[in-house]
Order: sequence, then structure tokens, then C-alpha cells
Amino acid sequence: MWAPVGALAIQAGGNDWVIPPTHALWIPAGVLHGSRALRRGAVYRVRVAPTESPVVWSQPTSVVVTPLMRELIVYLGASERDPDARRDAELLLLDLIEAAPVDTIHVPLPRDSRARAVAEALIDRPDDDRDLGAWGLEVGASIRTLARLFAAETGMTFMQWRAQVRMRAALGLLADGVPVANVARQVGYRTPSAFVAAYRRITGHTPGAHLS
Repeated sequence: MWAPVGALAIQAGGNDWVIPPTHALWIPAGVLHGSRALRRGAVYRVRVAPTESPVVWSQPTSVVVTPLMRELIVYLGASERDPDARRDAELLLLDLIEAAPVDTIHVPLPRDSRARAVAEALIDRPDDDRDLGAWGLEVGASIRTLARLFAAETGMTFMQWRAQVRMRAALGLLADGVPVANVARQVGYRTPSAFVAAYRRITGHTPGAHLS
């Protein structure tokens, strides 16, 4: 699944992903998923029969989209193609697919309905700065309960998880060319320097270097 303009938000395999135009997401057969474009534009889905695919990853995996892959995806998106030519294009595309050396930012989602409600609200509004006490009053759970649920079901503390959500949202904005200062405000940081420091801590790169 790939979007040539803007970023693509995908829920798959128990994670929430934001995929910029430089990447696509490989989703194995049988994995429930949903998606939405973060900017108006085309979304391409290339479907391959599992029995004919040399790619055997069992989990959703981000891949770098090279210029040749872009052309092949667009070609395969056309409704009318000669079957033999289409098969040749599919084989070439599959031969080019490699896992991204630096993973795109994805976020594990909690299963409990109370923690899930908090997670979905923050995904929609990553700049929401409420603490677990305030969220607990909204969803009917104590601070301790929510903290335990996030740790047990996402493998992260609430603060770590929220930072991942903010970086995930930032990636989509940066891919759309939004200036770093504006991105920082939109994802909940008071200063650009605080945002850049958090981004580097989580991804190992500055925002510009990560996109490059």
C-alpha cells in the first residue's frame, strides 16, 4: 500500500503506522488493516496472490519505494493491462522489494477499551497534553490502571507511547513540507528545539535527516 502524495495512516498488525511517500507498507495476507490518506490524493494497493509471492514476511513491514518501484506501482494501478505484461511487472516489483533499513514510525495499540479510547484520542489530537489523571477521569479508570495497561499492552510507558504518537504524526506533516516550527506546535511541543531533541532521541536522526 502506497500513497504518492502526503502520508498514509495505516492500522495493521496491532500497530498504527504513518507511511510517507518515500515508503510503502507490505501487509501479509490475512492481516486485518485499515487506512486513510492524510492528504487528498491517490492511494495504490497492489495485491499479489500469497502462493505466488516470494515475499514471505509474517508481519507488516515498511519498504523504501525507489523511482522504478513508483513507476511499476502506477503501471499496475491501471485497470487494463495485458496479463503477461502485468505478470512481468509484478515479478519485477516483487524482486525489488526490500525492508526499509530504518523503520517508519509505528505505534502499538492497547487492547483494553479504556486505554484504547485514550490512544485513539491522542492519535487524532497528538497535541493534547493531558496527563493520565485527566484521561482517567474521562474514560473511567485510575492512573495506576491506565499506566499498567499501557505498559502491559504496548510495551511502553504512557509518556513513551505518547512521544511515539507525536513523532508518528510529525512524520506525516514533515512529508507534506510543513515547517519544523509549525510541526512542533501541532504535535504538542512548545519549542522547535524540544521537538527536534525528542525526534532525534526516538529515531536517531533529525527530522530532515530521517526524511532524507
